[in-house]
Amino acid sequence: MLIGLLGIIFLFFVLLQTPVGFAMGIASITTLFFMEGTSWIIVPQKLFEGLNNFPLMAVPFFILAGNLMNTSGITRRIINLSMALVGHIRGGLAHVNILASMFFADISGSASADASALGSMLIPAMTKEGYPPPFSVGVTASSSTIGPIIPPSIGMVVVGSMTGIPIASLFLCGFIPGIMVGISLMVVSYIYAVREGYGKHPRASLKQVLIAITDGAVALIAPVIILGGILTGVFTATEAGVVASVYAFIVGYFIYREFKLRQIIDVLYDSAIITSVTAVIIGFAQLFGWILAREQFPLLLSKIMLAISSDPLVVLFLILGFLFLVGMFVEAMASKIMFIPVIFPLADMFNYNQLHFAFIFHYTTLLGAITPPVALLLYIACSIGRVQVSEAVIWPFVLAMVVVLILLVIFPPLVLFVPEFFLGKS
Repeated sequence: MLIGLLGIIFLFFVLLQTPVGFAMGIASITTLFFMEGTSWIIVPQKLFEGLNNFPLMAVPFFILAGNLMNTSGITRRIINLSMALVGHIRGGLAHVNILASMFFADISGSASADASALGSMLIPAMTKEGYPPPFSVGVTASSSTIGPIIPPSIGMVVVGSMTGIPIASLFLCGFIPGIMVGISLMVVSYIYAVREGYGKHPRASLKQVLIAITDGAVALIAPVIILGGILTGVFTATEAGVVASVYAFIVGYFIYREFKLRQIIDVLYDSAIITSVTAVIIGFAQLFGWILAREQFPLLLSKIMLAISSDPLVVLFLILGFLFLVGMFVEAMASKIMFIPVIFPLADMFNYNQLHFAFIFHYTTLLGAITPPVALLLYIACSIGRVQVSEAVIWPFVLAMVVVLILLVIFPPLVLFVPEFFLGKS
């Protein structure tokens, strides 16, 4: 009864395009009116509990690092490097868009930062070269999901902080899947390019490739420093966000000399706004998830799953299907915080590997960022390309990512090989 009330109110406000954090807050507080034996003190308690988490301190610092890199000339150098490597393939700029997202993921860890930074440069360039804007925004939105897959990843920080799984292990899970997603999106782009006759750029000479690599090398060292420091124990994942911010400032101000001190206020302001939005989502999602747990939604969900099938693999696909549908209406970060406390206990119930389960949970929520009606990355790309969401070429790319997800589920070593190689059996 109360679970239904909570869900109906939440969905109602989401469909009214209320910010998801406030939609969760309104639904949760309204539901509390009908809950017996519950004090209103639970509201500030859960809001504080959701935010009082040391690993989550990494989030604002990684956001700051991404914004610093966006204003430091790093984005342009990554695009130049990608152009030198794959610009000569049929549909060159589409492949540049995807490869640049893979490089950018190693630095930012934020899908929205990827969509904004790369989209603002590549969507106009693709349109100028004759690519249809609906195709350009589809490529940009889908490739931006690679940002939270290849480490570092803000989303993985949230998952790790809520499940107790080492963030370093989650980071390492993302390398092979991130490359698989990139390749799958390139295959779709190539098929479109051949069918529609999209152009390509002349092949870069060895000298041009070496110049591009040298120019972008300083930026691409960042993930080596971040992951190397975490794996060797020099600093924690939380402290890595600070290191990334300091490194981004040094690169932009002292090495590339494109970041100006007068820009620091704008960068800090933008980072604070993004962080505050994330904080609202985290706080109210904690309250939302607590109500679901109190009303025994995990038990209800498990009963529904078992009524359909007792096969663990089938149940896992049912869980991921549920998350995929939720992601069509709920922003990825909110999905994680709402449903990790609810769904993660099922990992033990069905004897799933917790690290594998946590990563594919994270991956599946990202699909929602490009699937309408609530598709943050798609809206960002469409606003840049001035395209209606309904016109965007997105579903072929979603299908490619779903195929990758199925492979990751069926073959767990694709996720677990790298963390087990570096850290031992999980």
